[in-house]
Formats: sequence, C-alpha cells, structure tokens
Amino acid sequence: MRNLITIPALLLAGAVALPAGAAGKQVIAHRGASGYLPEHTLEAYALAYGQGADFIEPDLVLSKDGHLIALHDIHLESTTDVEERFPGRQRADRKWYAADFSLEELKTLRVHERVKGRFPHMKSRFEIPTLEEVIELVQGLNTTTGRDVGLYPELKQPTFHRKAGFDMETKALEVLARYGYSGPDARVFVQCFEPDALRRIRHELGSTLPLIQLISGSSRQRDLHTRDGLKGVAEYANGIGPDKKLLDDIPGYAGWAREFGLLIHPYTLRADDLPKGTATIEEELRHIYLNHDADAVFTDHPDRAVKFLESENLR
Repeated sequence: MRNLITIPALLLAGAVALPAGAAGKQVIAHRGASGYLPEHTLEAYALAYGQGADFIEPDLVLSKDGHLIALHDIHLESTTDVEERFPGRQRADRKWYAADFSLEELKTLRVHERVKGRFPHMKSRFEIPTLEEVIELVQGLNTTTGRDVGLYPELKQPTFHRKAGFDMETKALEVLARYGYSGPDARVFVQCFEPDALRRIRHELGSTLPLIQLISGSSRQRDLHTRDGLKGVAEYANGIGPDKKLLDDIPGYAGWAREFGLLIHPYTLRADDLPKGTATIEEELRHIYLNHDADAVFTDHPDRAVKFLESENLR
C-alpha cells in the first residue's frame, strides 16, 4: 500500500508511544460545530475551525462506489432527505444505506439537522462531503490562518463494510497518506469502536498513526471496562475515547488509562444536553478536564470548551 510505513520500535513496556504534541488540554469538534449547524457538513467543520477547535471530527462511511464520505450513520434517513429523493431504495429493514448509493447520488441529497431545537429543519442547503473535501478544507484553512488544526476521523462499522466487500481501513489510510498524514507525529487521530479494526491498522497494515479506542457503556464492550482491558488497548492504541459516564461509573478508570500511558478523550459534551444536576456546560467541562484529567473532550459546542480552557489558562 502506497506511502504506509512499517512499525518501528513503537511498543515500549507494553504501551504505544504517545504522539508528539499530545500534552495540554484540547478540544475536539464533534461532527464539527454540530450544536450550531447540521453535523458532518463543510459548514459545520468550518465553523468549528473558526471557533478554535484543535481537531475536527468527521465520521466516515463508504459509498457504493467506494468513496469515503462524512456521515455519522451507515444509513441516511436521520440526516438527509433520502426518503423523498429515492423512494423505494430502502432495504427490508426500512433503512436507506449509504453503501447502496453512488457518490453522485449521495451528492444530490440535502443534509438536515438531526437534533430537535437546533438548526431549523431543511433551512439553507447542505450536502454530504467526502473525506478529501474535509481534508482540503482543514488544510486550506491551516494555510490561510497559520494554525495547525488536526483531523480526528472515525471509521464507522468496518465489519459491516467488510461484509459488503470494502476494505475501509486500507482505504482510509490511503487517503490520509495521500494528504501527508503518516507516521506517529501526524496531526491526526484515527478512532473506532471495533478493536479488531484498530489492531489491523497497527499490526497488519503497519500504520504508526495515532489511534484511539472508542469505548461505550454497552455490555458489548464490557471487556474494555476493566484494568486488564485497558492494558490490552495500550498494546495497539495511543488512547481511549470513553463515554464520559464511564469515568464516573467506574472508580479508577481514568487512573488505569494513565497507568498504561493512554490519552483520555471522553465523549460527548453538549451545552443543550447536560447531565442531571449540572447547570452549565462549563461546569461539566471543569469536571471532565480537571477531576478526570482528560487530555481532550469531544463537544458539539467547541467555542464553549475553548473559552473555558482559555479562562482557566489550560490552553
């Protein structure tokens, strides 16, 4: 595979080395500035950039013709007008899958807001971007502003895509390498919920890019809710992206991550969806960044997180 390098002496004392520049508190724009504009649109990514985010997060799925597109789900109806534009193209489960549509067809869809009470439904016009378009936007803004904002792509359901005949991991690494993202110091984190996909990227495909193991509160990932589970994660990943609730629900969880040299990037903080007993997002930011010593957080409201860090001299 082009431009991919083999693993050097990366594993030290059972843990993957941390990427350069990992120190300090940072802000990950979750699906862009998705609290203000429809998620996974170039407009939402550009706003997040302007709000000072350190990393822009595009979730990735594949089209029928093998293009990586920014979309949170493997299906389309929750954030696009696919039902009206392509009636009858749903599967037996009544869902419209991105993998059943060509990029040309996907580009005809209008993206709309997912969350009630946010950007007015079907106002303005937004479309599904490709990974290349996201990269070129971020790199273009890095050129014009002099900043060095990174990418934080999530591979959505690689196993599903593999069953459909796609090698999602290889495709993503090829695109990233084409745009200069290679090696352990690249300004990128590749994240996924599936451990096997991350292990494959690290050990089979030989990538030294920084990797993040996403961890939900689901019983399906209960093996990653333990000290031994995190010890295993440290053999292939640079950090964890845990559901923020795990940090409170499992005593010592953040401490275990630190024990094995793992970065801590919890998800997701939202100003309009606060935990019970929390009055403001700033209160939650303080709890996650300081009480749990998170290195970065995923947030739908990157401006609020940036301002908090600046006010606390943590940036």
